[in-house]
Amino acid sequence: MRILLILILPVLFSCAKKESKKDNDSLFESQQSVGVVTKKLREASGLAASKVNPGYLWTLNDGGNPSNIYLLNTKAEVVTTVELENVINRDWEDIIIGPGPKQDVNYIYVAEIGDNNAVYPTKMLYRFEEPILTDKKIVLDQIDTLLVQLPGGPRDTEAMMIDPVTKNFYIVSKREESVRLYEIKFPFVNDSLQVEEIATLPLNRIVAASISPDGTEILMKNYGDIYYWQRLNNESIAEAVKRKPIRLDYHPEPQGEAITWNLDATGFYTLSESENGSAGGTLYYYKRK
Repeated sequence: MRILLILILPVLFSCAKKESKKDNDSLFESQQSVGVVTKKLREASGLAASKVNPGYLWTLNDGGNPSNIYLLNTKAEVVTTVELENVINRDWEDIIIGPGPKQDVNYIYVAEIGDNNAVYPTKMLYRFEEPILTDKKIVLDQIDTLLVQLPGGPRDTEAMMIDPVTKNFYIVSKREESVRLYEIKFPFVNDSLQVEEIATLPLNRIVAASISPDGTEILMKNYGDIYYWQRLNNESIAEAVKRKPIRLDYHPEPQGEAITWNLDATGFYTLSESENGSAGGTLYYYKRK
């Protein structure tokens, strides 16, 4: 009997430890697979819910791939490919939609913010008006390049988000034991953006982030967890994420580096790189309960 207990206890402890990773499962349903993306998106590294094409999602590939972004339907099928002329995909890591020079116009920001070895002093945001779904292939040459320099020197970053309340942008670092949160205040007065470090968070390996369309809920993810914060009234983003987050029920993807709320905040999507290179990753939806 003693031998049997010795054998069983580690298993029970392991199961309890695994279960304890989930802090709260009452907010969203378990992940639902809605489709597998095409093989050409095998290095998917960003998601954004389209505003001018409701019900669709923008995504892109990590660095070294063609300078294209892709519009997906909610079955993970590519319906439009947008080619950015005269732009190199050095290390694209995220994509967001926000305001820009023209009032009441939605702009896409392609975030050239990756830097595995922390060697590039300047990051870039490529900005252009969000295209309306018209053709299967669109070529754009009217693209603004915004320059970003992080205080304290180069760092690897993969996650970017926008606060719809203040319209400020946020970048989260990746490789520190406690990641750093940077703020870029809107409006942008020139092409060299002013960046301020505003918080250090006891999280690591953050690869994606998203703020709900009404600005009240925040998501961040690394490869093993999705973190959730409810923003209180009149609370800044920095104040909100300094509180302990809720860890949502998440089944890790092969290399999940993309997350976004849908437009009505009834749920959110995640997307990963492919597991073996033979096909694209799976697009998952987490529906609010």
